Amino acid sequence: MLQLNPMNIVIAKGLTKNYGSLKAVDNIYFEISKGECFGFLGPNGAGKTTVMRIIYCFMPPTSGEVKVFDTDVNQDPSHIKARIGVMPQDDNLDPDLTVFENLIVYARYFDIKKKDSEPLARELLEFVGIAEKTHVKIGDLSGGMKRRLVLARSLINNPELLILDEPTTGLDPHSRHTVWEKLHYLKSINTTLILTTHYMEEAEKLCDRVAIMDSGNILTIDSPSSLMNIHGGNLEDVYLKLTGKALRE
Repeated sequence: MLQLNPMNIVIAKGLTKNYGSLKAVDNIYFEISKGECFGFLGPNGAGKTTVMRIIYCFMPPTSGEVKVFDTDVNQDPSHIKARIGVMPQDDNLDPDLTVFENLIVYARYFDIKKKDSEPLARELLEFVGIAEKTHVKIGDLSGGMKRRLVLARSLINNPELLILDEPTTGLDPHSRHTVWEKLHYLKSINTTLILTTHYMEEAEKLCDRVAIMDSGNILTIDSPSSLMNIHGGNLEDVYLKLTGKALRE
């Protein structure tokens, strides 16, 4: 049985996920430390999002063992979910509600009382820089504002671990840098971050370590600077050398 090091928030051993005959994740091992920003890099179909979904208990592994906060993902997913924030790749906001209402309704999933969720929602909207959009409907927000609202929503339960699936995909450079600033701050207060990204600059700026994935396998885990020193070039060049193909679609 896995024993979680007190400094490790997540540990996976022999993690495998099959979809019928397709092996989406193939017997991988990794550990993620408290306060670390850990990135999964790879093209679509590499297995990144599947790994994330297993960590936040959206789906079970086919085999292997995964522990989050020293709790097996198959044994007590409610305990894990209560301590995790998730920023999914899709902006799955409720279009019938305002910005503020989206946060208040989501807070109910964590049994946060309205008297507590309302000031918390205002604080989070200030944090992500869209307080002036409090009473605006979702359909009237720009893409960048929607992503910032999804980030705010993921923080409603003050999570110890924040999972970010392609957090800045589709954003303009200014909005992307705004999100990066918020993630840097969260890391500075010891929030553990796990992210997937196609942006090499994003990985270099945010991640302490990255796992480079291809076809369900982890090819290597190291810091971006170490990988670039060992293999030369940027992370895109590293990926090309390890796999023989470009990272970007």
